[in-house]
Parts: sequence; C-alpha cells; structure tokens
Amino acid sequence: MTIRVFLVAVIGVGTLFVVATREARGQATSAPAAVVEVKIDNFSFSPAIITVAPGTTVVWTNRDDIPHTVVSDDKVFKSKVLDTDEKFSFTFSKAGTYPYFCSIHPKMTAKVVVQ
Repeated sequence: MTIRVFLVAVIGVGTLFVVATREARGQATSAPAAVVEVKIDNFSFSPAIITVAPGTTVVWTNRDDIPHTVVSDDKVFKSKVLDTDEKFSFTFSKAGTYPYFCSIHPKMTAKVVVQ
C-alpha cells in the first residue's frame, strides 16, 4: 500500500502550489502513549474509577493541602508521600483491576481498570 503525503502552500486566492511530496510504503506510525490524570483533592481520588488501555500512564496529582500516597492493594505500584502539587505516575502494561488507596488515609480508595 502506498500513501502519498502532500505538503501544500496557498499563495493568493485560488492559487495552490505543491511544495513537497513524500511516499510511505507500509510504514506504521505509533500513536503517542495515552496519559490519564487523577486528581487527589478533598480526601478523595477523582475520578474514583478509571478504565484505560494497556500502555496507558496514569498521573496522580495531589491538589490537597495535606500529604497523600497512592498505593495499590497488591503493591504493584507505590508512591512516596506526595505534598501539595506533587505528582506520581505509573504505566499500566497488563490488563486487570488495580484497587488502590492512600496509606496515610486508608478510607481514601479508588481503582484503575485496564482492558
């Protein structure tokens, strides 16, 4: 399969010039990895449940005035203590359900579903 990409420039009204062409044969381009953000605020994770594809990076940001952590129930991931505006990220490579909590405030719970 041949894909032709044309870069064009328009000069004046109704005038079209081809500036460059390029052929690509069977070259796959990889999409950028997905990033999903979770906010930690008011003693909660928001959203509390997210569903992502394998390869997605989840970034948690502490927007609370007090420290929090992000720890999976099975210890697959564990952040350091996050102060206000600090972030923690983890890339999910395997399908599954990953419940997590704040180890400082264990009633703060949420989950990531990877499918």
